[in-house]
Amino acid sequence: MALVSAWYILPAAFALDIIGGDPHWLPHPVRWMGRAIEACEPYFRKRPLKLTIAGTLFSLFLIAGTWTITLVVVKVATALHHLVGTGVEIILIYFCLSARSLADAAMAVAQRLLRGQLPEARAQVALIVGRDVEKYEADGIARATVETVAENLVDGVISPLFFAALGGAPLAMAYKMVNTLDSMVGYKNDRYIDFGKASARIDDVFNYIPARLAVPVIALATQILAGQGGRSLKTAWAEGANHSSPNAGYPEAAFAGALAVKLNGPNYYGGRLVDKPYIGIRFGPAHPNHIKKACDIMLLAALIGVGLVSTQTVLFGFF
Repeated sequence: MALVSAWYILPAAFALDIIGGDPHWLPHPVRWMGRAIEACEPYFRKRPLKLTIAGTLFSLFLIAGTWTITLVVVKVATALHHLVGTGVEIILIYFCLSARSLADAAMAVAQRLLRGQLPEARAQVALIVGRDVEKYEADGIARATVETVAENLVDGVISPLFFAALGGAPLAMAYKMVNTLDSMVGYKNDRYIDFGKASARIDDVFNYIPARLAVPVIALATQILAGQGGRSLKTAWAEGANHSSPNAGYPEAAFAGALAVKLNGPNYYGGRLVDKPYIGIRFGPAHPNHIKKACDIMLLAALIGVGLVSTQTVLFGFF
């Protein structure tokens, strides 16, 4: 299908995410994607091709395969009955969203920090970030958590909604495969610097527009909650490019302005120092209480995003 078939599909999928989150007992397509990536990687690595070419074919095969399988599932369900098709599409888009699980993971870190449980907080934040956190104190843990909330608002909400509006569940699931590939093989280390290059670049392309669309949405949520939407917007446009990623800096800068905190900066990854510029350079360090505020902004921004996309679908039939 070219577009979501009804305006209420995206709000219904978002409501399911907020209510149910990501229960571990429920079979989840993203976990299947991870298994597919692990199963296919050895096959493509063995091809008599340059690793960059093999990695590109590997990524395209998995992304196209995900889109095709999802399309077939939705078509078959719709052929049984249009309500069955609608229900399947809602569930599949729900699987692409992660606002509730992101908030839960971030607040688990915040709760341990507020109790003074630094070792437990480090262990908890290590589950949601890819950097070395063994030496982090409370402010470093809070900073990493706020950055994750900001970046994953795009990966886990804005981008899936954007692609669902453009191409229904098949395109939303294809995006989720793009994002999963980047998180599993899009690393600049010895193993994936060549093989994972295409996965990382494809993720950059897919997130380019959603990352920038997220900025005014974050600013609006900030204005409603704290009256600082202008500061959020100004910081995003002034410092959003101060990041090694072409996309992550924009939502992070919007959150830096919203909360008046300094984010990003040098970090260790696998024991290697990556010297990245600060975002929100004129602001102070993050504190544990900023995590709750970041989650509030993220959840309201997600709700605003759902409302805007659904309204566009009603008014114009496209996003």
